[in-house]
Amino acid sequence: MKKKDIVIIIAVAVVSAIFSYVLSNYFFGGDSKQNLTTPVVQPITADFPQPDPRFFNANSLNPTQNITIGETQNTQPF
Repeated sequence: MKKKDIVIIIAVAVVSAIFSYVLSNYFFGGDSKQNLTTPVVQPITADFPQPDPRFFNANSLNPTQNITIGETQNTQPF
C-alpha cells in the first residue's frame, strides 16, 4: 500500500465515524425532556369501616351453618 491509500482509508474512517455519531444522536440520543407521572396510592391504615347494616345484622342468614334435609342415621357422606 502506498501512503496515499493509508491517508484515504483514515479519512474515510474519520468521516464515517463522525457521520455515524451524528446519525445515532439523531435517532437515539439527545436531551429530550419527558414528563413522567406516577399514580398516587393511598396509605394503608388500620381503620376498617363498619359494614352496611342492611346486609350485616342479627337477622341475616348465616351461610356457614350446616343444612340437614330430613332425618338420616347414615354417617357416610355419599
